[in-house]
Amino acid sequence: MQIKRKEFIQLGSLATASFMLPKFLKAFEKPAMVPPGNKVMVVLQLSGGNDGLNTVVPVRNDIYYRERPRIGITKDKAVLLTDEVGLNPALQSFKGLYDDGSLAILNNVGYPNPDRSHFRSMDIWQSASDSKEYVTTGWLGRYLDAQCKGCDKPTQAVEVDDVLSLALKGNDKSGLAFKDPRKLYNTSNERFYKEINKAHHSEEETVDYLYKTMSETLSSADYIFQQSKLHPSTAAYPSTELGKNLKTIASLIFSDINTKVYYVSLGSFDTHVNQEAQQKRLFTELNDAVKAFTDDMKQNNRFQDVMLMTFSEFGRRVSQNASNGTDHGTANNMFFISGGLKQKGLLNELPDLSDLNEGDLKYKVDFKNVYATVLKKWLNTDDRIILGKQFDHLNFI
Repeated sequence: MQIKRKEFIQLGSLATASFMLPKFLKAFEKPAMVPPGNKVMVVLQLSGGNDGLNTVVPVRNDIYYRERPRIGITKDKAVLLTDEVGLNPALQSFKGLYDDGSLAILNNVGYPNPDRSHFRSMDIWQSASDSKEYVTTGWLGRYLDAQCKGCDKPTQAVEVDDVLSLALKGNDKSGLAFKDPRKLYNTSNERFYKEINKAHHSEEETVDYLYKTMSETLSSADYIFQQSKLHPSTAAYPSTELGKNLKTIASLIFSDINTKVYYVSLGSFDTHVNQEAQQKRLFTELNDAVKAFTDDMKQNNRFQDVMLMTFSEFGRRVSQNASNGTDHGTANNMFFISGGLKQKGLLNELPDLSDLNEGDLKYKVDFKNVYATVLKKWLNTDDRIILGKQFDHLNFI
């Protein structure tokens, strides 16, 4: 077994002055040789407004079945977690995560005065703003601003997509968006971009910013590609879009790259018509890709310090519509998957279907409390500065 110099130094502190060999070897038996605080966050956006009630199913709630006579998931079909709670039938592997204590489910998550527009509500979630407040930076972009002053490699947040989301845009720093490190590297090495970068002599502020962004992207592309070749994931992943994207993320996690946050999307969950088939297709893709990813993390001793978090811009209305679907609603559930959770399983009560706001669920947990918790307790940063005010911290991490 080869040990890198930095790992040797970390392990050396475990040995006594007389270099007790058994104690030194004991270090290798630990789940991971990862420096303290080297946590990684994977944010999985379920785009389009996923129906939370047919995701985490209240299998003994008469109101649920009364309001959804055709699309309600019956208890015998649900993947049962308890006698009262089941998961969508397509989320079979999430049951295994629940059983081994690496899945937490938070219900009734939303925000005051909810907006039912996809674009506006997604902006609110991605910027961590109030519903009447318009912000042009994202919560993870502001995390970069706070964490990456003077970074030689501005790659602490990566989105596996062709376009960068608002969530990763900061005032001074932004994340990097790409689907394939090799393609990004090949594009960045095209003569056209190199000549433009070399010819930069502008003193105009806007143009200067664009050149700076391009220059950072070019240098980051080389760094990411070289690192990604060091420890590519050898696990088998589904050939779906999400499967490929999570394999890319896994390879980068194993590569010692300095990225703390990965962002990826799956959709569309906008199930106004024939919801059952569409949700089944998307959840099958989610289930299989997450199973491959979590197995990969476990086998490579990284599951303790990697957390995957799901969210959607809103849930759906409680009652089904005339097209065997559901329309835009409000509060929703979130999944947290990691070997490092402090609280597991169902973190709070299911939605109260007898206490609705004009047919919609009432939120009980502000999503900004979740962000504050993740920023403070997982990413080890000052959540108050990033979110602009102090929010309550939850106890699942």
